[in-house]
Amino acid sequence: LKKTIAYALTANIPELTPFLFYILASVPLPLGAIAIVLICIGTDIVPAISLAYEMAESQIMSRGPRDPQRDRLASHRLLYQSYAQIGMMEAAGGFLSYFVVMGECGFLPYTLIGLRSDWDSSTTIVQDSYGQDWGYEERKSLEFTCYTAFFVSIVLTQWADLIICKTRRNSFFKHGINNYYTIFALMSETCLAVVLAYCPAVSYYLTFREIRLEWCVVALSFSLFIFAYDEIRKAMIRWSNGGAIEKELLY
Repeated sequence: LKKTIAYALTANIPELTPFLFYILASVPLPLGAIAIVLICIGTDIVPAISLAYEMAESQIMSRGPRDPQRDRLASHRLLYQSYAQIGMMEAAGGFLSYFVVMGECGFLPYTLIGLRSDWDSSTTIVQDSYGQDWGYEERKSLEFTCYTAFFVSIVLTQWADLIICKTRRNSFFKHGINNYYTIFALMSETCLAVVLAYCPAVSYYLTFREIRLEWCVVALSFSLFIFAYDEIRKAMIRWSNGGAIEKELLY
């Protein structure tokens, strides 16, 4: 159950931070409301359920009993792991994808600050960093492309989140993929992302647009980083073997 909670909580950060950035920095919205709903009820449900079928980690019977005063279901260590570490990495991947899309289309990052009011005005022509004029419909199409890039970034980084949540202490390479529901979950969320991005009949009505495949490399690099980061964290836990490091890092 802890693994499911850890996985489900992580996506809250990359879902919340785009709206905070939109309000505080007055930039064009990085991620739309429909995309957030689809993450909650579409891409995250099956992976979260699949963790309920995960096999127990090896040597679990050799561990000491749970401390009821310290080892709570949703402890501060679990929240710190999900929100302050993995969640922030996923958000960083989403924002980098957003800035890459905007930059390649002509809007360099510094020009986006304070642009929201003009961007959302249907009567205003906005110039990008190279002096090109953008009408309202063109800007909205670019904004929907950013929605898609940010959404795909969350899906790709949630791949890594699902893999790392399979174990709390053991390495993934030792535990392996013995839960075929995990494979189905990864395939289902990937298929949904592909349909939303590349099926015109669906993407048009749900405010998504087709994205270039090279833009996915940005998010994929963050996915690999999250996986490597958590493998190092688990190695430190095993090395500590009941010491102070394990007490701080093991949720």
